[in-house]
Amino acid sequence: MNLDDERTEAVARMWRDHVSLPFPGRLRSVDVAGVELAMLDADVAGHVSFWLDNRGCLDDRRRNALATRERQLDTVIPELTGEEAAYFRHLLDMAVLVLEA
Repeated sequence: MNLDDERTEAVARMWRDHVSLPFPGRLRSVDVAGVELAMLDADVAGHVSFWLDNRGCLDDRRRNALATRERQLDTVIPELTGEEAAYFRHLLDMAVLVLEA
């Protein structure tokens, strides 16, 4: 198995874990540092799902959008605690792996 296959498997495992987690209810309609958290979650999840469905490919527009969301995750995670922070850190970990591919 090569590095790309390992990365895809890692993201696929993380994705399966992510979709089984409920979005932190307290964070619905909450903005942190000017970022709406529900949209941040949906956008990152959409890009990761697209990447998995398209055999590890993102076009430039999607890659740039995901990179923007990665920076936003870096900003909002320090403002969160406990399970909420862990939920968004999980999104960040997936985003980083996809962007490194």
